[in-house]
Amino acid sequence: MQNKKNIAVLGSTGSIGTQTLDVIRLHKDLFQAEILTAGANADLLIRQAKEFKPNAVVIADESKYKYVCDALKDEDIKVFAGDKALEEVVAFKSVDIVLTALVGFAGLKPTVAAIKAHKPIALANKETMVVAGELITRLAAENNVPILPVDSEHSAIFQCIQGEWDNTVKNILLTASGGAFRGKKREDLEKITPQDALKNPNWTMGAKVTIDSATLMNKGLEVIEAKWLFGVDTSRITAVVHPQSIIHSMVEFEDGSIKAQLSRPDMRLPIMYALSYPHRLPTPSFAMNVFDLTALTFEKPDTETFPCLLLAYDAAQKGGNMPCIMNAANEIAVAAFLKGRIPFLKISDIIADAMAAFPLVKNCTLDTYIQTDKEVKQKLKAMY
Repeated sequence: MQNKKNIAVLGSTGSIGTQTLDVIRLHKDLFQAEILTAGANADLLIRQAKEFKPNAVVIADESKYKYVCDALKDEDIKVFAGDKALEEVVAFKSVDIVLTALVGFAGLKPTVAAIKAHKPIALANKETMVVAGELITRLAAENNVPILPVDSEHSAIFQCIQGEWDNTVKNILLTASGGAFRGKKREDLEKITPQDALKNPNWTMGAKVTIDSATLMNKGLEVIEAKWLFGVDTSRITAVVHPQSIIHSMVEFEDGSIKAQLSRPDMRLPIMYALSYPHRLPTPSFAMNVFDLTALTFEKPDTETFPCLLLAYDAAQKGGNMPCIMNAANEIAVAAFLKGRIPFLKISDIIADAMAAFPLVKNCTLDTYIQTDKEVKQKLKAMY
């Protein structure tokens, strides 16, 4: 790499966003935080802005606009507010790549805007591909925009298929840690608290994705994301529970060969690879000693205890706006669980009921996804 890349970090105060800034700190000669955005965490956004000196910041919560402006009045930093501003800043000429680390459906419109502005996408917002994968892949192709996966599993798949462009992928083996409750049965989960579910054994993640990991919905979302990122039908994507989280995914080819990508369970590695692609950056502190790997084990997921994975496969098979319905219902159900309004096992019930209740629309536009998301969330918010 020669020229410094200016990065727009959408969701800079979240788990992926803060780890992206760690990567920028490690390689200040190669990366510059050009845009930083936050939902409502104004204090952390302000601290980040003072450290990284971006061109602009966006606080989505408009009520905090003056607070951020006042705090940064002595800095040469533009301050914007509101969701619409997210779509506008990604198009700045100075932006070289957009890392989308927003949580949930909120990542869709800024990602579309960035693609239309011909900005490469480092994608950490899996819901964008889950909800509108067909639209996003078509727009990316039309605008000649690369989508570089940031999720550890999809980064692993991406790395495994390098140099294999002419070879057919027989099967993608998508690994999962198993979440906080691997090995538990439904009767063990009846009195689970949000605090229990937020204890992922291997990864440091935000609350929403940690709960998704515990329900296996995260793996379901990743199955759908992989379908669109790699053009492989979900019948050729197999979820595999790998408790050690050392192999981040595998790809099987027609000759029976399986390629795997191994590394420490540290999200900064796939973030760095997406930002530096096609180059690999020397980072000795991330090195892994293979002699420390005493055992690597694999299990089939328990879809009876954790039915969300099967719901995702079903949504992918039905297509259209069904993954959007599923995703919206999951966002509301997870939020309700985290607030103590529903028990853990109710999450999958809410999703299944929503998928049965809301109409399937096959030919979708961006407006279809936006309207579907709005309708599902409005109805379920009133119930939970």
